Amino acid sequence: MSDYPSEFERIKGESRNLRGSIAEGLRDPVTGAIADDDTKLIKFHGSYQQDDRDVREERRRQKLEPAYSFMLRARLPGGVVTPEQWLVFDRLAREYANGTLRITSRQTFQWHGIIKHNLKPTIAAIDRAMATTIAACGDVARNVVSTAQPVESAAHALAYTWAVRLSEHLEPKTRAYHEIWLDGQPLDGPVEHEPLYGPTYLPRKFKIGIAVPPLNDVDVFSQDLGLIAIIEQGELRGFNLAVGGGMGATHGDPGTYPRLGDIMGFVVPDRLLAAAEAIVAVQRDWGDRVERKHARLKYTIDRHGLPAFKAEVERRLGSALDAARPYRFDHNADRFGWTEATDGRWQLTLQIDAGRLADAGDRRWLTGLREVAQVHEGGFRLTCNQNLIIVGVRAEQRAAIDALVEQYGLDGYKTHSAVRVHALACVALPTCGLAMAEAERYLPDFVDKLETLLDRHGLRDAPIHLRLSGCPNGCSRPYLGEIALIGRAPGRYDLRLGADARGQRLNRPYRINVDEEAILTALDPLLASYAAERVEGERFGDFLERRALLVLDP
Repeated sequence: MSDYPSEFERIKGESRNLRGSIAEGLRDPVTGAIADDDTKLIKFHGSYQQDDRDVREERRRQKLEPAYSFMLRARLPGGVVTPEQWLVFDRLAREYANGTLRITSRQTFQWHGIIKHNLKPTIAAIDRAMATTIAACGDVARNVVSTAQPVESAAHALAYTWAVRLSEHLEPKTRAYHEIWLDGQPLDGPVEHEPLYGPTYLPRKFKIGIAVPPLNDVDVFSQDLGLIAIIEQGELRGFNLAVGGGMGATHGDPGTYPRLGDIMGFVVPDRLLAAAEAIVAVQRDWGDRVERKHARLKYTIDRHGLPAFKAEVERRLGSALDAARPYRFDHNADRFGWTEATDGRWQLTLQIDAGRLADAGDRRWLTGLREVAQVHEGGFRLTCNQNLIIVGVRAEQRAAIDALVEQYGLDGYKTHSAVRVHALACVALPTCGLAMAEAERYLPDFVDKLETLLDRHGLRDAPIHLRLSGCPNGCSRPYLGEIALIGRAPGRYDLRLGADARGQRLNRPYRINVDEEAILTALDPLLASYAAERVEGERFGDFLERRALLVLDP
């Protein structure tokens, strides 16, 4: 009988700190895949093994193995990218991946379609560009996200600094990454010690995000650990701690559910690293290692209760947390167009459909942003809403940036409907193995049809937040959409409605397992009522809640 409580725990525990047989599998020329156990371990290195589901059945008929490839994700705390890094990432997308860069809902880049023998040179090139993929996936503290407006004040810049410090502090210490991908000296003897994570790391992934009120663009309450920066008189005083957020669920399993984090207390900046480490350590020791569906921090807190969890964190921290400080969020969306920073420079926020940067037909976004990076003297910020900010632009450079943005059709934020510029979608088919329905590829068509309804009711400029997910795992944070579609099967979705625009209220099921026609039919009268009866400034989700219109069909 295994000494480990589950198969996944065995794989981690016997991996020699995430080494497994990954190096040997990469050298195997017979298959485009790696060993089953290693597909779990490679996540800790920032990669998922996938296959093209569009051609899976045809390849099976031809007695060929699936069209295996790998998704690779960078660890970019705060979503900061230099022009030099951008040009490297762009080149890797064209040379080794499928010709696209994708901005994720965790403020980083993904490369899709990398075949096995190109995985190592891609990771090595990312490392030479002073970035990494370690712990971008896996049962560890992942990429730390932070409010994407980087230079509104010195306090905003400090928030980003703390995102970097948290990322570095919570990064795994294993040398396996350097051995496998960067030709480091192979381990000879006992494995190194993981002082925080231990040999089996965390029970599940752990997400951290920093929000700077009044902007909640990271959806701070969806994080395992959400940090709300408290700024008073222009100074960063510390952070409110929100614990237990998480978007994942499983259809038909009431024991799984989305959850918003609870405010647990306040810490001054000098205690933040210790507090975060204590929270991670309690989850390491208290999290469910038998049933992975129940292993996130939200379930740990619901099993033990917030008071008990807080008491244990304080015990390990060695002192009590302070009382939470007042704060207010206005919205959780990005602000498009030009804004001036306090240092006199400018930043331009561009809307990127589902975060996908590609050259396709007349749309040459990848080329356009390559040309921007070649002349830009500032930097870039990726947002948790899958958009892009060009930052640090001198006033005299604005015209040149604007010209490139217009030339390559990146100025859609000026003319697109409000619902289109605020929409999010996960990757889903054809590469995500969990996808039950389309999301990213379906988004443009669905928005076209939704815009027809909005135009009918005079609502084209209403800033309604739409989120699409190919499955209930929630990568696009669909449970925080005023309108959300969550995949059940090809062409069928759950329609959920009624989240607020501040990221502080979950939506609710309105129609279950319905097709597009049923979705649009259900939305039409609700939008008509909203157009006729809303009060000034009232958002769609708030209107539905106020009017108690969210009645689920039996």
